Amino acid sequence: MNESERLNELASYKILDSDSELEFDEITEIASAICNTPISLISFVDEKRQWFKSSVGLTVKETPRELSFCQHALSNPKEVLIVDDPQNDIRFKDNPLVHGDSNIRFYAGAPLETPSGNVLGTLCVVDNKPRKIEKHQIRALQILAEKVVQYLEIRKVLLHQRNQLELSASQLKKVTNLAPGALFQAEQSPEGLLTFSFISEGLTKISPDLDIAELKKDTTLMFEAIHPYDVDRFKEKLQASFRQRVPLDIEYRILTKQKEVLWLKTRAVPEEQTDSAVIWYGTIQDITETKEYTQVLEKILFDISHIARRPVASMLGLVGNIDIEKLDERMIREYARHLRLVATEMDTYLTELNRKYSAIRSTVTEPVSQEK
Repeated sequence: MNESERLNELASYKILDSDSELEFDEITEIASAICNTPISLISFVDEKRQWFKSSVGLTVKETPRELSFCQHALSNPKEVLIVDDPQNDIRFKDNPLVHGDSNIRFYAGAPLETPSGNVLGTLCVVDNKPRKIEKHQIRALQILAEKVVQYLEIRKVLLHQRNQLELSASQLKKVTNLAPGALFQAEQSPEGLLTFSFISEGLTKISPDLDIAELKKDTTLMFEAIHPYDVDRFKEKLQASFRQRVPLDIEYRILTKQKEVLWLKTRAVPEEQTDSAVIWYGTIQDITETKEYTQVLEKILFDISHIARRPVASMLGLVGNIDIEKLDERMIREYARHLRLVATEMDTYLTELNRKYSAIRSTVTEPVSQEK
């Protein structure tokens, strides 16, 4: 037996000092019932102790390895260790568990042999009076010991899968936190209760006033942040998405504690659950800058369609008069003066228009109007 290899394999199962588990507790109960003993244990032996994963009739969780009966079963994986009279057994006659309060007078332990051949401990039954164990009871202990190891193997796979899922979740969280805007998962019950099960950290970049942990506890904080002009429309759109199972797509304003207005855009796809609840998977984007660009462009288009028409119309009128009139020197000077005025007005307008286009190319810093 390679003790170092055995201890490494024992550690790989991550069973030591774990909480109680029903599968193991049921096995110790069955072992006590079959062998008619007051005590049964699933015991794992590490470097310095034997630790009990499950026990019937015993309150302690571990004992020193040197006092352990189970350690003597580690080197014989195929045999059930049976001690009919520990008082006359050289290995145990001076053991405090024999002469002390435990008063052990009988022990039978089936080795917990792993697929690689290491024995991690035993499934054992103990009595405080001498007794004999039948062949069918010995076989039952072996079968139950095999079940313990099977549960250990399944448990090991599940722990590995859980660790992989946790790793994947951690990696996904990093990706979502780096994504522009915020990602979220929200659920509404048939009774109308709205909750957030996930919100990425991107939300705090959009609106530092919103605390993700608090928002998960109280979704009304979201509605409190929405601009009073937009909150009713937001709620109507949300409920329409819930009732009709249609995507949510809405632009709205939020008002910061500094009274700054930000424009957000929420898009989410609803998914109906078996209990008629709805889960939304969606994104929240800050579109404040886009809105500001749009407003500037709309102003430029307005200027082009209204303000620029006046000097152009004036110039066309002057040119038309020049075509039909016989001009003397005085009239030529007068038309030239008017053309100069129109040209100056056009130059002033074009300079202002160029300034507005330059503002679009750079970052727009003027706040959005809070007017409805």
